[in-house]
Amino acid sequence: MAEECTHDCSSCSSNCASREKGSLLVPANPLSSVKHIVGVVSGKGGVGKSLVTSMLAVLLRREGYRVGILDADVTGPSIPKAFGMKNVEVYGDDNGMIPPSTTTGIDLMSVNLLLQDETRPVVWRGAIISGTVQQFWKDTIWNADVLLVDCPPGTGDVPLTVFQSLPLDGILIVSSPQELVSMIVSKAANMAQMMNIPVLGLVENLSYVKCPDCGKEIKVFGESHIEEIAGQFGYDLLGRIPMDPKLSALVDRGMIELMENNYLDDACKAIVEKLGLGAPEA
Repeated sequence: MAEECTHDCSSCSSNCASREKGSLLVPANPLSSVKHIVGVVSGKGGVGKSLVTSMLAVLLRREGYRVGILDADVTGPSIPKAFGMKNVEVYGDDNGMIPPSTTTGIDLMSVNLLLQDETRPVVWRGAIISGTVQQFWKDTIWNADVLLVDCPPGTGDVPLTVFQSLPLDGILIVSSPQELVSMIVSKAANMAQMMNIPVLGLVENLSYVKCPDCGKEIKVFGESHIEEIAGQFGYDLLGRIPMDPKLSALVDRGMIELMENNYLDDACKAIVEKLGLGAPEA
């Protein structure tokens, strides 16, 4: 049992013996093998959460780890686009669904992979969306050292479903430099504390744009406050991603796996260390 247990499993992510009755954790598919689960969250939309998820998946895969991405942003799925996964069939039988793999072997499950037209809107109510996320977990046969969960923004139904239904090892909070974001990050951080889920660190996107002529870093959104926020909560700042036209072009072309930058190298190393992944299996 976790230390300082409140005996209220609805607000706790610990997978302990006290969860015999009333647990909200959804069991994985019996054929799945998942060592660690990391949620990628943000307090607001448009800060690059899906980009961070995709980049981390690419880096972890390059290190030799088995990686999967569960796209929990059901109404705004963008993960398949970043990896060029279009017109890809999802196979399955009575045992479960087989997640299709990207060029480098990253397994994906997203609602856009199940739609005939990827531009068709998903107009569902919260309960159905939450149920879909749970199905992506329990009805998919995952085989991963690290399963990254790309959560929708905010602290509503679906992030709550992810926090309560999946045995998360931790979350990564994504932000941007705007002054407003300090409050938004605080909301995500406070939600993690309420749910007793570790925060592995913070990543800032849209940090700056580099002048192509002189190389000067121009802070479009003003001075960043991410270090202050990290210090306030005692979190590690794991990386800053600039506005990079080359990176954006790769995402638009579905070629994120060809990226060549070091923006999240430290974040990748930190996650490997914090999760205690060890050397990847041969």
